[in-house]
Amino acid sequence: MRTVNRSAVVVVPKQPFLDWLHRVDSSSRKLTLPDRGGDPSIYLLPECDLEPEIEECLKEACVEIFEDQLNGWYRAEELWPGDRSLGIFQLWFDCRFHSVLVDLVEEPLVAEVIDVSDASPRIEEPEA
Repeated sequence: MRTVNRSAVVVVPKQPFLDWLHRVDSSSRKLTLPDRGGDPSIYLLPECDLEPEIEECLKEACVEIFEDQLNGWYRAEELWPGDRSLGIFQLWFDCRFHSVLVDLVEEPLVAEVIDVSDASPRIEEPEA
């Protein structure tokens, strides 16, 4: 057993995200918050455990996370909200932070780099 030198944030959409999705994608009208929150995305961040560090990490990553969430449901960027600031991010998503990540698997971690322009993953071995 070993810890991983990262923190994690679990991101769960809130009602404003669902309202936007329903506006831009009529096929999503039957989706509910429980549908969206049942398998939330988890993002790894630099190690941080104090509130000011967490806030700074989220501030630095919020646009990338916001865009990943939008892209996961609707790829037409011209219909994405223009304001993807930390304040709007916090209105649209609940975040739960975790500062201790424990790896229980003996096999080495393998990272997949996803090119969002074509959504094709590419596997990269982590640096030793």
